[in-house]
Amino acid sequence: MSKIPTFVIVGRPNVGKSTLFNRIYGERLAVVENQPGITRDRLYADCEHNDRPFKLVDTGGILFSDDDPLILQIRTQADVALAEADVILFIVDTTDGIHPDDIEVANHLRGMQQPILVLANKADNQDRAAQSTEFYGLGRWQVIPISALNNIGVSDVLDIAFDACPKSSKKQKKVQETKIAIVGRPNVGKSSLLNAYTGTTRSIVSDIAGTTRDAIDSIIMFGSKQVRLIDTAGLRRKGKIQGTYEYYMALRSERAIMRSECTLVLIDASDGLTDGDKRTAHLTRENNKACVLVVNKWDKIEEPDGNLGISSSEKKEFVTIVRNELPELKYAPIVFASAQQEAGLKGPMNQALAAIENWKFRIPTGALNKIIKDALFEKPYQRKGKSLKIYYATQFKTAPPMIALICNDPELAHFSYLRYLENKIREVYPLTGTPIKFTVKHHRKESE
Repeated sequence: MSKIPTFVIVGRPNVGKSTLFNRIYGERLAVVENQPGITRDRLYADCEHNDRPFKLVDTGGILFSDDDPLILQIRTQADVALAEADVILFIVDTTDGIHPDDIEVANHLRGMQQPILVLANKADNQDRAAQSTEFYGLGRWQVIPISALNNIGVSDVLDIAFDACPKSSKKQKKVQETKIAIVGRPNVGKSSLLNAYTGTTRSIVSDIAGTTRDAIDSIIMFGSKQVRLIDTAGLRRKGKIQGTYEYYMALRSERAIMRSECTLVLIDASDGLTDGDKRTAHLTRENNKACVLVVNKWDKIEEPDGNLGISSSEKKEFVTIVRNELPELKYAPIVFASAQQEAGLKGPMNQALAAIENWKFRIPTGALNKIIKDALFEKPYQRKGKSLKIYYATQFKTAPPMIALICNDPELAHFSYLRYLENKIREVYPLTGTPIKFTVKHHRKESE
């Protein structure tokens, strides 16, 4: 079976790399702003062109002299992506002509064995398209005038890229994969955890909050499972970021949660549980995802002991605080880890995979009705002088488990009583890591 080709987009900052990435992918996945340097990590997407699959990689703008303290890591990220490339898409800006930084990038690419296509971007008219020929001065590479913004020449680029690696254009059977998002407020160690799992510098790690600016996917094997890990930008309150590139970062993070099956919500042990952690945890519940709470940087509290299970009094005290502050997420397991020390890493992944199994679990109808009937008998419920009667219960959906209760009056089903019923269900089926949702409906005869 032929390998799916990888096309890597490179170039200096602000020439339209992320715009091209979004154009090819078909939606706004990469953050796009006029401010240079928005993309820092490399960003992957699975794409298709004329029924032929390929991987597309966006990279941070390559510079060789800059004040940004992360510039070396950005360049390293680009170099790692280049090493994976089957075809390199070197993008330049026709409105600027040949820029000194373009020459630096070209010199950096010279000697690469992969085919290189020079994409002269922003060629929105015939004059600019004609001016693109000057970029032949960068090297003996084919120059293709395009406009990523206006979708001019993009399809031609993909045709030429596939022609450069014709043996890689066959379809591959899709492998079943598990999707896990790593979420949390800025600087809690999300990228460090991703790098620890992948074994490579997959994401830029820095003490500067907000280093990760896109949702970034990585594929790993954990035992026999293929897992797609999604590293996300730190979540802040939208009111503080409206109208800035951080707004789009938060939007990507929320969309990453939506396309995941389970979220690893990271909490910085040295900061304790903050309001930002609570907001992030609530967001996973609002999106009905399985959830694992990961207390990271525990090495700052105690020496790593290998598995970092819940054993010490400090851990038990931390768990008590989390349970008291987040009672609605009491189903979420709490694990302790140190991404920096690579300690306790099996716990979050094992718990996430178990949570996903529970998230997809279906309770047998007979067993479910027995639980509800026994719960009603043990603790009848009255409101405004009227008794709640539940005639029938059924789980009508999984991911997460969603249960319909057919009763005499839905208004009698107070949320506190639904929580009681949930607890009774969990006594028989713990379903650790997943929310359980209820919908309450009138019994047809009662409503007529």
